Amino acid sequence: MTETPREITLDFNHRTIAARRWGDPDGVPVLALHGWFDNCASFDRLAPLLEGIDLVAIDMAGHGRSYHRSYDANYNIWEEVEDVVGVTEALGWRRFSLLAHSRGAVASMLAAGAFPRRIERMALIDGLVPPPASAGEAPEILARAIAQRARYGAVRPREFSSLAEATEARRNGMFKLSQAAARALVERGTRPGREGLTWSSDPRLKATSTAKLTDDQVRAFLDRIHEADVPVRLVLALDGIEGMAERMQPLLQGYSNIAVREMHGGHHLHMEEGAEEIAEWFGPFLRGE
Repeated sequence: MTETPREITLDFNHRTIAARRWGDPDGVPVLALHGWFDNCASFDRLAPLLEGIDLVAIDMAGHGRSYHRSYDANYNIWEEVEDVVGVTEALGWRRFSLLAHSRGAVASMLAAGAFPRRIERMALIDGLVPPPASAGEAPEILARAIAQRARYGAVRPREFSSLAEATEARRNGMFKLSQAAARALVERGTRPGREGLTWSSDPRLKATSTAKLTDDQVRAFLDRIHEADVPVRLVLALDGIEGMAERMQPLLQGYSNIAVREMHGGHHLHMEEGAEEIAEWFGPFLRGE
């Protein structure tokens, strides 16, 4: 696949999503969804390794160069499903596969559960389902979400004197990144501020969802994907989110459509040395070979 993507925008429902399109427009259609506070540059290293694929990696709402949700709207994880539908309709894709990382993987699972007949395959990296909540937690979750929305809505994003300073901050964030990976995300995820550079992402993304799925609801989505016989490949990073593999093990029992492979690397292993191994496992799968 070519190493130079095309910059595109996709308009639907008065929303504009920015994206990078890799590969052959006549190839297998694959939509790529990035993680929390990342952007479509998350796939810059992996995308050129995937042959025979028409890969569209989007900046999800509130990230990169895409639209921010209105002040009266939320960034609840399930809101991403409507954007997945809108983007693929704008592309003219009736059926497609999903390649996704972290929060994007969770959004992919929700989209596939809601619209299983539209999904060919799912290739996921260090993410699958949201942490479930009990029904009794609902009042506190709602109260916390409303308080956080107000707080983060009033936040003025941090400014940096240079791209190098912003890159260093991103490199040493919640998940450690190489210099190259951090710079790729920063180049896509910053904009001019008052006195330097500032993040282009919406601070309200930090607010928790106004409601969270229970364990039964999570399983209902997985059941729909399983019943539709949608094949899923899931990579778990050995040095990724702590305890994820252990939490996933009991949940995945009984879902023969989900294949799991652990690989060396951190949470962003697809942006680092793990890209080649992931491409070897995902490439033929996404092409249906």
